[in-house]
Amino acid sequence: MWLGPEEVLLAGALWVTERANPFFLLQRRRGHGKGGGLTGLLVGTLDVVLDSSARVAPYRILHQTQDSQVYWAVACGSSRKEITKHWEWLENNLLQTLSIFDNEEDITTFVKGKIHGIIAEENKNQQPQSEEDPGKFKEAELKMRKQFGMPEVEKLVNYYSCSYWKGRVPRQGWLYLTVNHLCFYSFLLGKEVTLVIQWVDVTQLEKNATLLFPECIKVSTRDSELYFSMFLNINETFKLMEQLANIAMRQLLDNESFLQDKSLPKPRKPLKNISALKRDLDARAKNECYRATFRLPKDECLDGHTDCTLWTPFNKMHIPGQMFVSNNYICFASKAEEACHLIIPLREVGIIEKADSSSVLPSPLSISTKSKMTFFFANLKDRDFLVQRISDFLQRTPSKKPLSSDREWKWSLGDPGCEAKEKMKEESWNIHFFEYGRGMCMYRTTKTRELVQKGIPENLRGELWLLFSGAWNEMVTHPGYYADLVEKSMGKYNLATEEIERDLHRSMPEHPAFQNELGIAALRRVLTAYAFRNPTIGYCQAMNIVTSVLLLYCNEEEAFWLLVALCERMLPDYYNTRVVGALVDQGIFEELTREYLPQLSEKMQELGVISTISLSWFLTLFLSVMPFESAVVIVDCFFYEGIKFILQVSLAILDANMEKLLQCCDEGEAMTILGRYLDNVVNRQSVSPPIPHLHALLTSGDDPPLEVDIFDLIKTSYEKYSNLKADDIEQMRFKQRLKVIQSLEDTAKKSVVRAVSSDIGFSIEELEELYVVFKAKYLMSCYWGNNRAAAARRDQSLPYLEQYRIDMEQFKELFIALTPWSCGAHTPVLAGQNVSAWSCFAEEKGTSPQDYRYYLRMWAKEKESKKETIKDLPRMSQEQFIELCKTLYNMFSEDPVEQELYHAIATVASLLLRIGEVGKKFSNRPIRKSEDFGCEGGSSAARYGSTIDTDWSISFEQILASMLTETALVNYFEKKVNILQKIKDQKKVERQFSSSSDYELSSVSG
Repeated sequence: MWLGPEEVLLAGALWVTERANPFFLLQRRRGHGKGGGLTGLLVGTLDVVLDSSARVAPYRILHQTQDSQVYWAVACGSSRKEITKHWEWLENNLLQTLSIFDNEEDITTFVKGKIHGIIAEENKNQQPQSEEDPGKFKEAELKMRKQFGMPEVEKLVNYYSCSYWKGRVPRQGWLYLTVNHLCFYSFLLGKEVTLVIQWVDVTQLEKNATLLFPECIKVSTRDSELYFSMFLNINETFKLMEQLANIAMRQLLDNESFLQDKSLPKPRKPLKNISALKRDLDARAKNECYRATFRLPKDECLDGHTDCTLWTPFNKMHIPGQMFVSNNYICFASKAEEACHLIIPLREVGIIEKADSSSVLPSPLSISTKSKMTFFFANLKDRDFLVQRISDFLQRTPSKKPLSSDREWKWSLGDPGCEAKEKMKEESWNIHFFEYGRGMCMYRTTKTRELVQKGIPENLRGELWLLFSGAWNEMVTHPGYYADLVEKSMGKYNLATEEIERDLHRSMPEHPAFQNELGIAALRRVLTAYAFRNPTIGYCQAMNIVTSVLLLYCNEEEAFWLLVALCERMLPDYYNTRVVGALVDQGIFEELTREYLPQLSEKMQELGVISTISLSWFLTLFLSVMPFESAVVIVDCFFYEGIKFILQVSLAILDANMEKLLQCCDEGEAMTILGRYLDNVVNRQSVSPPIPHLHALLTSGDDPPLEVDIFDLIKTSYEKYSNLKADDIEQMRFKQRLKVIQSLEDTAKKSVVRAVSSDIGFSIEELEELYVVFKAKYLMSCYWGNNRAAAARRDQSLPYLEQYRIDMEQFKELFIALTPWSCGAHTPVLAGQNVSAWSCFAEEKGTSPQDYRYYLRMWAKEKESKKETIKDLPRMSQEQFIELCKTLYNMFSEDPVEQELYHAIATVASLLLRIGEVGKKFSNRPIRKSEDFGCEGGSSAARYGSTIDTDWSISFEQILASMLTETALVNYFEKKVNILQKIKDQKKVERQFSSSSDYELSSVSG
């Protein structure tokens, strides 16, 4: 690229001149290209270790005049092709003009002005791109693309100096983290190391310690384990690697997330130290943490945060913490964990006032809500700017719309107030509301958690579930949304609605609320509305059980938004087709069991119990395995604490049954013990009549089962396992998500291989490798394709065989690279023939509005039809026969027994020609016209001049019989080809289709 002319004092240091004329020098840096000796090795090593190559390209052009000792750098290039283009432009456009000048200073002034003009013109044409990233970062990105053969659409996120351990030897170099790849390059004294790993291939990512270094990053794939160390900031590097690997897992899991992750926001202003992409990923991580901490909607974006203090009237103190401001909320989190959390929706804010500062309370700010609550913040940095930002957001906040007064079906809870304990609970909560506030703006403290642990009163349960889950925010900001969904979904049928109908009467049939059509109809409306809102999930078993409980304490709209919060935020990916989220948390549960109950963990792994019990516990929040009145208290705590509480209760249950479980002989006995325990977890404070529990009551011997109070179980879980942190669980979720999704991908691969292995001649190993290459081809089209059509074609509800699809051009590329026989110019034609039938069916299926029943009937008819044999194949015309001969001649080119094969095919061709001639005399039937296989029309037929004999034909049986008479041909086609080596070679070149090729200069002028 052209450079603003920079003065160079020592033109020959570390550089070799390759071309020269009276005004310019073209130079190559030592250590790049061929040769260079020891000096070249040292320079190349320094360029890698010190990153001088990120600032100094391997080629440059200097301007000089004969009598001056000063040189000016005017251009640089990462390849010979690039620098030669600049050199030729200078020779063609400037040399003749410069020879006219008499004064050398005028020559230099003219050259500098011309170069500045070229740069200004380029910057004008590329202004949007040039402002995104700093100059040094862009040069590093260019180097990365050249070094690893990446196209321009592959964006570099950041790069770090580090060491890669190859055996026992560290290789100092540079680690490049792109959106889709982890790359490493090192060049030390002539030894080059290049690594490229797709993030979707990473199976484990962890930061650990080795004997040589206190900290290193281990990257595991299915084939290898890589260790990187000596980072300047290992925590930042590891966090970014986690983010990128997580995005890759989302690509495999959910196509919509894949597309969303590609559309990253642009920075508002140029950045000096980091790339725009890195800054956006950092912002995304902060947004996710912010939303998870305060249970906010998925589209809420953090605008900023600042340290401050909050006046808490309930204990009359100024609590230090942080204020968070986003488009629709002001939130506060105390520095002391759980001391105080506060959420103030801007829709509730009435007045913002700046109070007078004092030495005791500098920069105070008062925020008053429409419900007459006032919040007093102080010690705010840059208070004026903060007030202005909040005011801007307030102006864009829509006025609060009243909620629909039409209360859909809701189960009447009766009058539980007659029970003394229930009255005491209600009174405790009323006192809490008086001291801490009521509604979304309530102060949430350890006192709140203690009240939740004691059980929420029946009359307040629905209200507090909505508040603690954050569902209330989404409901009040989307008035009428549920009613519209219900109206749109009425009368429509699909696979999800069929599954819903099948499960409606299995949803708590023991509860009187669902023993009549009113309750069943309400449950149907909520589940169907959600299936239409989120077709990716649609409906999953266990959603009916959870939703039926929600409907007992909320109206339909409230239950719908609680279901949204549950499926999309609190239990992510739990209810998709592969229950990935539940499997992830099951992995966390196993990890926590190993940490807290190591002795029991080994036994449980031996029996294989954890994978069996945890899915039913987690998916239904214990509602399917505990008596209803006890399980609903678990749900109370879950909506306040999240998955952390479910995990700690699960640990407490295992701990309580440890002695019995350690004595178990098989899985069935362990399941019996846990089932009996859970069946007898009781809620003695419940005011509702006991509901029969349909979970099988398991007994052992004559001993009556011991009852366990649910509140004692909850208290024990907090006493023993309250040190579980939400942040730690999220970290563990990332680790387990890698493991679970890669395990599911392996299962998919095995299913595909098992489905096709019986029909073809490839070995299992070859089929697995072919699957990997095919999938990689699909992913490449998603990463680097001109459009995202390939991604849109992937439907996870389809069978594994149909999920990854590639287009005709991609198939041709794979066919040419992997086919055992090279057919010269006919290879693309043969590839087209192989895929044409599939393409036609895909187009017909894509354009036809028929439903799945049409295809079932069509496939049934095909199955009933007579099995096709070689006798049913169409006869080959003379034109097609000539093309076949030409293809065979191309295939045999450069074979070790080439002449023997040529002789054999000539013999077979002569025999078949005679067979065809003889056949004409015995058959007057018209020849069935076979398909046009894309043969070159008008090709010459030497034996018959320029005219094709349309009456001549032969059958496939005749071709096969004739070829079997020649041993050379039989050996050629039966010879085993090492397809694994071809696949290995294809993996190496898969990324290289966009890399620029260097070419050597034919001469060096001096």
